[in-house]
Order: sequence, then structure tokens, then C-alpha cells
Amino acid sequence: MQTEAVQPASFPNTIHDFLQNLQQLIGERNYRHWFLQKTQVTADDQQLRITVPTQFLLNWMQRRFSADVVEAARQQGFDGAVWSVDETLPAADDRTSQSDRTSRASSGEETPATETSAGPAARNSRAAGTHPAADVSKDPASSVRSGSPAAPRDSRRFAALDDFVVGPCNELAHTAARHVCAEPGRQFSSLYLHGPVGTGKTHLAEGIYREIRRQHPQLQVLFMSAENFANQFTQALRTHALPGFRQRFRTVDVLIMDDVGFLDGKKVIQEEFLHTFKQLVSHGRQVVMTADSHPRLLSKLRDDLVTRFLCGMVCRLEAPDLETRRLIVRTKAAGMNIQISDEVLDYVAKRFVHNVRELEGALNTLRTWFAMTSRRVSLSVARQILSELERDCIKVVKLADIQEAVCRLFGLVTDDLQSSGRTKKVTHPRMLAMYLARRHTQAAYKEIGEFFGGRNHSTVVAAEKKVETWLHGTEQIQIGGRNWHLSDVLETLEQQLLAG
Repeated sequence: MQTEAVQPASFPNTIHDFLQNLQQLIGERNYRHWFLQKTQVTADDQQLRITVPTQFLLNWMQRRFSADVVEAARQQGFDGAVWSVDETLPAADDRTSQSDRTSRASSGEETPATETSAGPAARNSRAAGTHPAADVSKDPASSVRSGSPAAPRDSRRFAALDDFVVGPCNELAHTAARHVCAEPGRQFSSLYLHGPVGTGKTHLAEGIYREIRRQHPQLQVLFMSAENFANQFTQALRTHALPGFRQRFRTVDVLIMDDVGFLDGKKVIQEEFLHTFKQLVSHGRQVVMTADSHPRLLSKLRDDLVTRFLCGMVCRLEAPDLETRRLIVRTKAAGMNIQISDEVLDYVAKRFVHNVRELEGALNTLRTWFAMTSRRVSLSVARQILSELERDCIKVVKLADIQEAVCRLFGLVTDDLQSSGRTKKVTHPRMLAMYLARRHTQAAYKEIGEFFGGRNHSTVVAAEKKVETWLHGTEQIQIGGRNWHLSDVLETLEQQLLAG
């Protein structure tokens, strides 16, 4: 079940004795049905770790056997036992025949209710001091045998760090990711990657996951989205299973959370994640997060979470520049079975400028055409085929889009921008909205003024000039109690408007 591992000589015998003690405490029948070849036992200098296949089974076995496990562990000199979940392990029901279940039912043995399937998680098998719970009554030596790790049950393909194309737009973030992989939790306990969509944040996060599993197979690494974290927390809260939920997330060695901005405005879930974050960091564990915005621009995020994110390493990924885009399209085209000229690749790099996903979409379109026709993709063909795709990449910004983006960033409602209020809290965002409307829409001054509260065209002209003056100076604007340079705020708003 596990790869062979080098470990202290005392651990195998200690685990073997622990399993014998546990069998005596819970009885041979319970041991065979719920521990034999269905769990893994990991040992370090002070603790045992009991690993089971699913969150449901962990909750049930903790309620049923926790006291006996702790007692058996203490008899061998351990401080206690920690429970964890590894969904790559075959579930107990998968390995128990129908006749066995019928036998248990007829004998009145306690069994859990029908198990709900947990989402798959491709995690690396533990290497050091790991053993499947063995049939100690028949073969004491089997308690220290290791087999092949179970195949992951999900089909997600995690990106590799070596495939990440490095350029001036992402060099710092890539270097930080390499440092995390080399020494998780040592140089900086948290890494926060942010930037516009399609700039490689998730690629880096997935690459960190794969690389840590490769370099440090003994570590328990968990990769998930913030939405998945929120859903699991809500489910645990509803089913009164919070201890098991916390046991899973607060005992990992590396937690990688994608799109942590999803937690913005979700107060209860933020509090749970705060305690998880504090627990991991205080014990020298590694936390990696991605988001579209800088922590300070998540206006509905708790201040204590923001400050903790800022205590680690915060890296911004920019939209790729031309040379980086050229390198990206050449790298990706090299992995495709397609006959394509260099001038076509250069054309793609110049025409699709916002993010990597646009580049990938253009190359996939050309590859499909090549598969259909078996003809070399020339520049004239590429222009014809991609003309429609280029048109679809154009983002049409409306006045309502600008109003929504400004209100979301400054924590306002739409009526505020259209009101007669003259406080800085309202007037500065309103002027920014008018300035953006002139830059990103075809609306006339009069139309913009009418939209933002029935104002005349001279008000819009004055707002546009005022913002331009601020941009050439050192003017700052307040968001969520913090001062930001106006250029940074405008850049954030424009990225939100043009993302799509």
C-alpha cells in the first residue's frame, strides 16, 4: 500500500506493538473490519498518525475508537494519536465483501450509516514510518510491510513547475515558488500569489503541489480551492462534524488554497480559515494562496487575515509582455502536433495580449484546423481563422460595468455614485468612475454625466482633468481605511473591467 521507506529501527516494532494492544482493546472482530488493511499507521518521535480513506470514516472511527487508540498509543510511550484522511486509500466498503457486511449485521456489530462519497484528492503517499494496519494475530511482520501506493481516484492533471514560462512579469513569483518547494515553511510561512486572470497563479500553485510531493514525499500536502474549503466547512457545520474537519486541515504540512478571494465577505468561514492559518503557521507549516487581488484590496476580508497574509511573501503576476508571450506560444506549440510557421506564432503573440488563456485558445484553434485539413498553418490562414476569435476577445465595457466595479472596490452601493453627496468617500470614487468611462467607453460627456446622477458635461470634464492631475502627482486615495496611490487603484479597476 505504501512505498518502501527508510526509518528508525524502533518504529516498526513499536507500531506492531501498538496494533497488538489496539486489537486487544477493541476486539479482533472490530480490528479486522475497521483497521486491518484499511488504515495506515505513521510514527514519529512523539505521535502516531492514523490515516483513513474518507472524512466520513474518520468522523465515525474517532467517535467509536478514539479512546482505545489513545490508550494503545500511550502504552507504547507516545503522547497521543492524530487522525487524518488520505482519499487515495481504498475505502473500507470497497474492500469488504457483501457477505462480511451481512455477517456483521447478523451479529449485531455496530456499523456506520451509508457513507457519502468525499471529493477525490490526489495526495502523495507518506514515506517515512508508514504502515498499513496489519493482521498482527497471524503475521506480526506484516505490520511493517509496505506495498505500492494506491492509484489516485481523480483525473486532475496538476501543472508542473518546470513547464512554467518565466519572464519579467512573473520572475519574482516563480523564484518564491521554488524556495517554497525547496524548504516548505522555512523561509516564509505563507506565500500569496495575486494578479489578473490567466497570468499563471494556479499553474504556480499546482506546480508547488507537485514539486513538494516529489521532493518531500514524507509531507502531507493538501491542494484545494477556497470554494471547496467553504463547502466542506458548511457541510461539517451542518452535520456536527467540525472536529474531524479541523483535524484534516490543521494537521497537514502544506496547505495550498486556490482563489482565496472567494472568502471575501464570508465572515464565519473567514474566522475558521484564520484559526487554520494560525495553527499551521505557528507550527512551522507552509501555506500557499492565490487570488485575483492584493490582500488589502479584498475590502471585506478581516483585518487580522490581511495582516497575516502580508507577513508572508506577497507576489504579483503581471500580464505577460511581448517577449514572454512569444516564448509561451513557442513552448506550447512545441508540444502540439502541428505544422506552423514562426511568423504565425509571432502574430499570435502580438494579437492576443491580455493573458495566457487567450494564447492557448488561439493555438488550439489553429491545431484543430490543422487536424481537419492536414495543411500547414500559414500567416494568411491564421489571420482568417483567428479573426473571429480576436473579435470575441474584445471586451465591451458599459457604464454599468464601471459603476459596479467602482462600488465593489470602495464598498459603496450604486445610489452613492448617483447621489448628490459631496464627501470624499463618494466624490473621489465618482470622479474615478467618470474618468474610466471616458477611457473605456464611447459615451459622450453629457451621457456620462446623466448616468452618474444627472450631472452636466462640465462636471465630467472637470472630473477627468482632476484625475489626470492626481495621476501625475502623489495623490492617494483611501480604501478600507488604507491609503493607496491612485495609479494602483486605477490599474486594479481596469483589470477587473477588461477581464473576461
